[in-house]
Amino acid sequence: MKFVILTGMSGAGKSTALKMMEDIGYFCVDNLPIALIEKFAELAGLQDAELQKVAVGVDIRSGQALSELQVIMDRLRQSGKQFDILYLDSADEVLVKRYKETRRTHPLAGSGRVDKGIREERRRLEFLKNQAEYIVDTSNMLTRELKVELEKIFLQNQDYKNLFITLVSFGFKYGIPTDSDLVFDVRFLPNPYYVEGLRAKTGNDQEIREYVMQFPEAGYFLDKLEDMVKFLIPHYVTEGKNQLVISIGCTGGKHRSVTLANALHQRMQNQKEYGLKIEHRDIHKDALRNK
Repeated sequence: MKFVILTGMSGAGKSTALKMMEDIGYFCVDNLPIALIEKFAELAGLQDAELQKVAVGVDIRSGQALSELQVIMDRLRQSGKQFDILYLDSADEVLVKRYKETRRTHPLAGSGRVDKGIREERRRLEFLKNQAEYIVDTSNMLTRELKVELEKIFLQNQDYKNLFITLVSFGFKYGIPTDSDLVFDVRFLPNPYYVEGLRAKTGNDQEIREYVMQFPEAGYFLDKLEDMVKFLIPHYVTEGKNQLVISIGCTGGKHRSVTLANALHQRMQNQKEYGLKIEHRDIHKDALRNK
């Protein structure tokens, strides 16, 4: 039997993840009283039981009883019952934004500020995160991307390294993405904006790709960037980093940065060590301003 404890920060997508687990064949129970988890695991593990895959949602709503979960997990391990912990996380600023958008109250905030509730929740859930086999950071994930990651882990049985990389192209004149971990400036390359017939196109168009990549400096930069990122990734994994945002910027975020971000994405996508997505933050802003 496959037994999963699904937990994590409130607002990080646990309810959505439980529905996805249900869709791929898991029997899911949310907010089961902590005292019943051990008995439930025993019943679900009976040889004649029909349940082959089970997921139990656990979060801060368990209150003071949450502290008893460590003892229960220790007893399960001692009795030979295997289970995995899936921990969903998100950056504090993302969680605050989600609570403000939904106008919900954080379970630990009461009448106080949301950020204080989030800090206290992190403290109480730290023991689960430290033991988790899978940590998924949903800060920059769309719902469909979370679904893909869960299917990799629990349906396709792929190795999962707990690191999700987002490549972001942006324009410096609109500001550096605030969640960037690594920022690279490609404004040293000739700008297609000033070339007749290329201004209205983007780095997603072949004409722009050919223009930017014709310069040897673009290829050298891409080789060195790929080499450095591949060097850094294993070290980030070792340090327990779950989310890596690599931002590549040019003046307007429409031509050079998009081209180089796409090229790096193409080189990195055929791997199994991390999740990968690409975003072009400012690609359409000039077009919107000129209307």
